[in-house]
Amino acid sequence: MAEVWTTPAAPATAAEPEVRRISLGDLSLALRRGWADFLETPTQLIFLCVLYPLIGLIAATLAAGGNAMHLFYPMAAGFALVGPVAALGLYEISRRRERGMPASWVNVFDVLRSPAIGSIFALGVLLLAIFMAWLWAADAIYAATLGRLPAGTDAMQALFGTSEGWRMILVGNAVGFLFAAAVLVLTALSFPMLLDRDGGVRRAVATSVRAFVVNPVPMAAWGLIVALLLLLGSIPLFVGLAVVLPVLGHATWHLYRLIVR
Repeated sequence: MAEVWTTPAAPATAAEPEVRRISLGDLSLALRRGWADFLETPTQLIFLCVLYPLIGLIAATLAAGGNAMHLFYPMAAGFALVGPVAALGLYEISRRRERGMPASWVNVFDVLRSPAIGSIFALGVLLLAIFMAWLWAADAIYAATLGRLPAGTDAMQALFGTSEGWRMILVGNAVGFLFAAAVLVLTALSFPMLLDRDGGVRRAVATSVRAFVVNPVPMAAWGLIVALLLLLGSIPLFVGLAVVLPVLGHATWHLYRLIVR
């Protein structure tokens, strides 16, 4: 049975979609609906979700085998920056289930036939650019801190037993937080909106930003929930992401539907 929400809405112009005000309880509702979608359409797990742990392990292997070991953590943490692109198929499954249409892993490919595929691609390129900028920043931070220490220094001792190591930890996490916050604000609702209606990148991003302006506390809490669940899903060896990522993907669609009329 469809649910009706009567939360007060933010004013909107005729040119922009209406952005509702939500409560912290609505975040729980979005997660419950995401979990229900996950349980009802488990056939997408093999195609969508088993790949994520493999991607994480491959990235870790590449980093450990070359001169980029110091980028292992930034690479792992940076997956969250491109997560909205990876979740497009999950949004489509939730969209179809919401409308009473058949939904399975096959429908993931319906995204490629979306009228907004050009805008989706453009926004995806932006996220990739942000991800590469984050890796560049992480590498620069390492070079300015631990990279100055003599070759052969014990890695763990250098990281936790030197001022350079602590400076890298503090500065690196602060810069990473800024990247993650920017991506969250710009794309929390952008990709679901583009899949739902073809209004262009500018309109989708502007709506996502307005959602944060209208709902600063719930949206900040959503970002914290996403970060914590991704952290838990990454332990051990990213295996938990096989459950965390699809649930978050489905829940993000429902969060979009709760906020945007």
